[in-house]
Amino acid sequence: MTAAVLTAPKSAAPTWHRFQDAFRRHPTAILGGIVLATMVLIALLAPWLGTVDPQALSPAARLKPPSSEHWFGTDMLGRDVYSRVIYGSRISLTVGLAVAALSIAVGLAIGMVTGFVRWLDAVVMRVMDGLMSIPSVLLAIALMALTKASVGNVIVAITIAEVPRVVRLVRGLVLGLREQPFVEAAIAAGTNLPLILVRHILPNTVAPLLVQGTFICASAMITEAILSFIGAGTPPNVPSWGNIMAEGRSMFQIAGYLIFFPGVFLSLTVLAVNLLGDGMRDALDPRLARRM
Repeated sequence: MTAAVLTAPKSAAPTWHRFQDAFRRHPTAILGGIVLATMVLIALLAPWLGTVDPQALSPAARLKPPSSEHWFGTDMLGRDVYSRVIYGSRISLTVGLAVAALSIAVGLAIGMVTGFVRWLDAVVMRVMDGLMSIPSVLLAIALMALTKASVGNVIVAITIAEVPRVVRLVRGLVLGLREQPFVEAAIAAGTNLPLILVRHILPNTVAPLLVQGTFICASAMITEAILSFIGAGTPPNVPSWGNIMAEGRSMFQIAGYLIFFPGVFLSLTVLAVNLLGDGMRDALDPRLARRM
């Protein structure tokens, strides 16, 4: 049986060459990768970047403007804003990366199964449609209202809000792939469903999911900042960019730096992730790659 030996088509160009071409056409993607890598290093090396305890109180040094002693100034409790912003990068990056990884893992599993099992597809997708009908921020707020404030609960709440979008993406890919000759050949050869999903479907979903993961990461960081800003996210004693801005909003007119510095860090990180995602999309999407 000749059909049994059909396999998934190979890319016309090596993946690395496609990355090079995409980044050459979009140098901003390289800039985004550099900025994101810098933010990750800042988060990892926070204790060695001239910081102090972000929770250390100094009532005598309240609301000091930026100076050589306090680079980003101090807040209303005398805490060093520079140290709080640097340590806050750990929370935002952790939430963004964790939500991206978890939502892709869960959405991939659900999407692949529903794309092949039609009776399950009708049930699961109606549930996903119901979740998608609720704005992700409102859904996360509702879920956080049922639990106590913690970083872990924030990750779970945002992940639940992001999973339906991944499920829809994977399901659409699977519905197209299941009609391809190499999948039909595997089915005709008697290959069981789990092996078809792992060997033929999964490799063809990796590229779109990597791109989707970057945008989920950026969206999760913004959502975490929103939740923390309104008091429904990480606990107030945990320094995060959203918490810092929330604490400084009442002092905005006399100490604008309390919102400016964490806002700049959050904006730069989200922009870097989006720029990197655009470059990866052009490198991995065969419809956009010029070599294809």
